[in-house]
Amino acid sequence: MDSHICKVKPLGSRILVKRDKKLKSKSGILLPESSQEAPKEAVVIAVGQGHILEDGSTEPLDIKVGDNILFKSYAGTEVPSDGEGEYLIMNQDDILAVIVNS
Repeated sequence: MDSHICKVKPLGSRILVKRDKKLKSKSGILLPESSQEAPKEAVVIAVGQGHILEDGSTEPLDIKVGDNILFKSYAGTEVPSDGEGEYLIMNQDDILAVIVNS
């Protein structure tokens, strides 16, 4: 887990992600924060143990630490950090896809 946010452990089907506030345009130009829409991509930093089913068993999550993900706009809750990126806790259901680099 990232040393800047080591005091947060997601529970259940929740996931801790980090998104970088510095964005570049498609042509590679660094955009100022004021002109940016919040990025909807992040890296998974930590995952909960999974969804607890009615019979008491646990269904593991489809997401794992290190996955690059695409998530719903306005998903998650901000987690305080030291300013190195932005951390969010969200439910697995807020994740739309895992980004696969081929």
